[in-house]
Amino acid sequence: MAPKRAAAGGKAAAGGKAAAAAATPAKAGKAGKYSIILPTYNEAQNIALIVQMLVGVLSGAGVDYEILIVDDASPDGTQGIVKQLQKLHGSDRILLKPRAGKLGLGTAYRHGLQYASGDWVFLMDADLSHHPKYLPAFIEKAAATGADIVSGTRYAGAGGVAGWSFGRRLTSRGANILASTLLGASVSDLTGSFRLYRRPVLEALLGEVTSKGYAFQMEIIVRAQYAGYSISEVPIVFVDRLYGSSKLGANEFAIFLKGLARLFFTL
Repeated sequence: MAPKRAAAGGKAAAGGKAAAAAATPAKAGKAGKYSIILPTYNEAQNIALIVQMLVGVLSGAGVDYEILIVDDASPDGTQGIVKQLQKLHGSDRILLKPRAGKLGLGTAYRHGLQYASGDWVFLMDADLSHHPKYLPAFIEKAAATGADIVSGTRYAGAGGVAGWSFGRRLTSRGANILASTLLGASVSDLTGSFRLYRRPVLEALLGEVTSKGYAFQMEIIVRAQYAGYSISEVPIVFVDRLYGSSKLGANEFAIFLKGLARLFFTL
């Protein structure tokens, strides 16, 4: 298995990393600009709070930033709340980039990225599962290590989860162990979606990833490893959503397993 993975990594490095290297990498820290992309669907109960928390943390850290909300035609009024937030913080700080309907997580990131102006891009959930208090730690880790990607992890250091049943914890941990074993991954949390990317790196990876739904997170980080990008991790505590309904169901888990099998045989 190992030789196969090494060969795949060499092929990816020749394309993806070379493409990303075409842009001058920006050093993480207060000098760079950060774009936060939040895909949303029916997040009217959460969007104002997560945006206010992001504004407080990032303003307090003294960094330049913008928050992009990619909303998939939420029927619950999410977009109306975002427009109110734009009046409060400015449309240059809070950007609303809606789509016609639910078109998938990966395409939401691609949609948001085309409007982003940051040197670095945070991908995170809008449902308060990813606490904005961790953002400065991501920025500091990238600056200290020179990493291309900083990934939040629930399964290393002080990381963990809160509000999950034992069955859901077991399923998530088992999925990560299975994927790590089959794909030879070095990161501890393959399915987490709280990450910071150098913009050129994210652009290069998004051009290669084909998985849909939550399997997207697994494929993008594995492709990054095979391409030779530098990846660091920051422990986080993932908190189950308090408001609204989860988008993760049996169908998403089936898509994950299908995506894992495809990656095993093709990467």
